Amino acid sequence: MYNLKYKGDGNMRKLAALISVFMVFSGIAGCGRTKTTDIKDISSKPNTADNVQKNSAAENPVYPKGVAFEDYDGRALLMKENKLEDSFLDALKKFTYKSTSEILKNKTKNITYSPVSLYMALSLAGTGAGGSTQKEIFSALEAGNNKADYLSNENSKLFRLLYSDNEIGKLKIANSVWLDKDINFKKSFLDTAVKDFYSSVYNVDFKDKGSSKQISDWISKNTNDALSPQISLDKNQIMSIINTIYYKDQWMDKFDEKATKPDTFYLKNGQEIKCDFMNSTYAVHSFIRGEGYTSSALSLKNNGSMLFILPDKGVSIDSLLQSPEKAAKLFDEQGSINGKVIFQIPKFSYGSSLDLKEALNNLGIKEAFKNNADFSGVTDGKAFISNAKQESHIAIDEKGVEAAAFTRIEYGGSARPKQEKAEMILNRPFIFAIKANGGNILFVGIVNNPKEN
Repeated sequence: MYNLKYKGDGNMRKLAALISVFMVFSGIAGCGRTKTTDIKDISSKPNTADNVQKNSAAENPVYPKGVAFEDYDGRALLMKENKLEDSFLDALKKFTYKSTSEILKNKTKNITYSPVSLYMALSLAGTGAGGSTQKEIFSALEAGNNKADYLSNENSKLFRLLYSDNEIGKLKIANSVWLDKDINFKKSFLDTAVKDFYSSVYNVDFKDKGSSKQISDWISKNTNDALSPQISLDKNQIMSIINTIYYKDQWMDKFDEKATKPDTFYLKNGQEIKCDFMNSTYAVHSFIRGEGYTSSALSLKNNGSMLFILPDKGVSIDSLLQSPEKAAKLFDEQGSINGKVIFQIPKFSYGSSLDLKEALNNLGIKEAFKNNADFSGVTDGKAFISNAKQESHIAIDEKGVEAAAFTRIEYGGSARPKQEKAEMILNRPFIFAIKANGGNILFVGIVNNPKEN
């Protein structure tokens, strides 16, 4: 559907990850189309019954205010006012594990996937579905026993909890809904998109090449110009749902650039390549010695973390991710111990593209892709999902802002009488996960070749 080009920062001082989900809805020719001459912005209309409204310019949501980095009271209040239901957190975790197991299997190239981004996009689509179509989507989202209002409300709270824009880092989430200008859409769906999912709403002509540029510009703007997409549109397309996540943060403890040295990385096929490795040793740090792997996380300044999972020699990544239950053990970080941890991490910067249709089918979302799909909450005409893609870019390096306000992790604990030790020498294919404050997994990926971009 589209290719994303990364416009990187040559002087990167952060960990950066970028995601864009593109979900395309197509219609049956002639169904639900009307000639529109007077197009109005839905923001000027009251929240009344399920009448049809049209909008030409964007209906822009009011985004949450970013909490300042040192505003601890503000952060505590934000968490108190947006407490997520335990059932929703459990559903999000289950979706993360089963979708990660499905999407990351049998991958030979570098890959990054955002379960949160896909969850939000599917949730919005699901609120506009009906009958068995909605049932399949909600079941895949582990929300089968809940109603659309519940899912909308929890996603709204999740958005506010995750959204962050301060002097240290950013976690900027943006949603948009793009509507065919000649199709009647339900106002209730658009209201939900704007109010609960913080979506911008646009009315465009999908046959006009200028619409491709408009969508591309929106994605670029909402990823701080880091992604430059080239988009092709389908003539039968009637709606697109787009979710972007732009994330950057700084290591709690920066790597010393002088310690970065070239070394050997061993590819899956047995070949060897040379690449730059960042090096750091912690006298006391937590790690996990799991069944077939060792893992340890590095803290980020906005209370998130990046977890690195190194398979034991002779253990494949596929075997560690072969089931949702195994994925859960990898990412839950249960049973950690303290000891000396040696990190040797290759610098990497790469993009990846995922066609999600087959994976979503395997997760049980099938009817939504068929001509008989029920999206009656979106439009009275025939509509179905014709494509779902996720594009991403991630980059890490050793730099960060050095500040006296932060305490080095290596002084944060006490070693056991018998010194434990873990060597996180990531010189062969490994798994990573980036977690937000609260432990929700934003990104998960596999680095098969750190020099591949």
